[in-house]
Amino acid sequence: MNHPSSRMLNRIKAVYLYIRKVGTVTTSELAEEFGITDRTMQRDLSILEYNGLVSSPHRGQWTVTEKRVKIS
Repeated sequence: MNHPSSRMLNRIKAVYLYIRKVGTVTTSELAEEFGITDRTMQRDLSILEYNGLVSSPHRGQWTVTEKRVKIS
């Protein structure tokens, strides 16, 4: 059984990889792509932003930062 926090961490990793692949995307586009609400996506993005992995140069638009990341 997949633990809820493990599922969330996997989703956050997938969101980061998606933004890195696609480029600049909106919160709504991400929410639709991952089949979750805008509010849930905002929480996920806040975690990525807190860790310096994404930024929002324009309100509601997200892009990855230059921070180097080792993905396992």
